[in-house]
Amino acid sequence: MSMSEVVERSPATPEYNCIAFAANEDFRWWWPIPEDSYYWPENVPREENLEAFVKAFETLGYLVCDNDNLEHGFEKVAIYVDDLGKPKHAARQLRNGKWISKLGKYIDVEHKLDCLREYLLNLGGTDYGTVAVVLKRELAE
Repeated sequence: MSMSEVVERSPATPEYNCIAFAANEDFRWWWPIPEDSYYWPENVPREENLEAFVKAFETLGYLVCDNDNLEHGFEKVAIYVDDLGKPKHAARQLRNGKWISKLGKYIDVEHKLDCLREYLLNLGGTDYGTVAVVLKRELAE
């Protein structure tokens, strides 16, 4: 994989993480635990499992869908999990069909959905796992 498949889109900042960024927020961290440290939507279990992360995005109007294809009039989010099924990362689809992610407290990058794992491992970074679920919602006009 060439490094050109992942393109930096904004500088590093500790203000928000990948889950918040996928939810279109850039002013706070989203994570279910510890409860007193991070934002998590009300009435969503504060658990590090896929079901809780799906419910968190459902509070924003997302619904599970069956593909990661670009669909006119919709915005998509992908949730990545590790080998044990624990959520590790989220990415948001851009209107050009590529995906964009926030890498922890570091940079935001544009990428193909399936190349992020290899890119991070090549840099000696964290393994964000693989896509477990894609959700979509209608774009506001």
